[in-house]
Amino acid sequence: MDRYIVKKDKKLNIKQVGEELVLKTDSFDPKHVFECGQCFNFSLQEDGSYTAVFMRKIINARKEDDKIIFRNISMEDFYEYFYDYFDFGEDYEAIKASISKNDSIKKACDYGYGIRILNQEVFETIISFIISANNQIPRIKKAVRIISERYGDYLGSYMGKSYYSFPEASDLAKAKPEDLREFARVGFRDKRIVETARLIANGYLDFEKDKLLTTEELRKKLMDLPGIGPKVADCILLFAYHRRETFPVDVWIKRVMETLFIGKEVPKKQITTYAYKYFGDLAGYVQQYLFFYGRENAIGK
Repeated sequence: MDRYIVKKDKKLNIKQVGEELVLKTDSFDPKHVFECGQCFNFSLQEDGSYTAVFMRKIINARKEDDKIIFRNISMEDFYEYFYDYFDFGEDYEAIKASISKNDSIKKACDYGYGIRILNQEVFETIISFIISANNQIPRIKKAVRIISERYGDYLGSYMGKSYYSFPEASDLAKAKPEDLREFARVGFRDKRIVETARLIANGYLDFEKDKLLTTEELRKKLMDLPGIGPKVADCILLFAYHRRETFPVDVWIKRVMETLFIGKEVPKKQITTYAYKYFGDLAGYVQQYLFFYGRENAIGK
């Protein structure tokens, strides 16, 4: 259950009201956070709220006017686990002001004002994004759910749904590839998932030491795992290792960058080079705002 811990001392405008935690903020919207393509272990409830699983905890969040309501979590666990998970140690208003260098990025930031980049558990992120390659979000979410149900631990029921932890590497390493293919519908990724789980269970990644590697060194190490190419590696770096300078390029980002910035169709590598040159160390934040804005508005399609 190793993860990248941000930990910055910053008290939030949050208080307990009955069994709920009420947060006042202008830079958080559960829909933006969970629907911007960065995670898959969540469900949308009938009341419009979102329920997610992280570090064996079940949390529910909904937006209500200028407030965010968190349920099924104590204040102690909120600060212990979800302060970092939701990246509350970072000032997103300052980040948006810094990256809004032109009208296109400003529009994207205004549209996805409530996005925050999650700091996710590393192994779950690796397997989830191996599954994501050439795949659609509903199928990815379903595969992650089934893998959790079959190989993780039952955590409890909330709002009529059962929730499970994502399995440890040592547990998923024992899975049969054919079972993953049949039940989780992961297709050609079945053997890659099991082999990656075995390598990690046997110590291929040392999360504490690997955090000290340069981004390029860590990217190369990740890409030596089965099923991890440049885009998947960059997603893992951005969402699990807090490498906010990384700029994953998928079909939506390619379209958005070509339409709003470059003006013509170019190879993916050229888009990455452009992003690093013009967006610098904050490229990952730009990527998330542009991805959500571009996909939701079908820019370049």
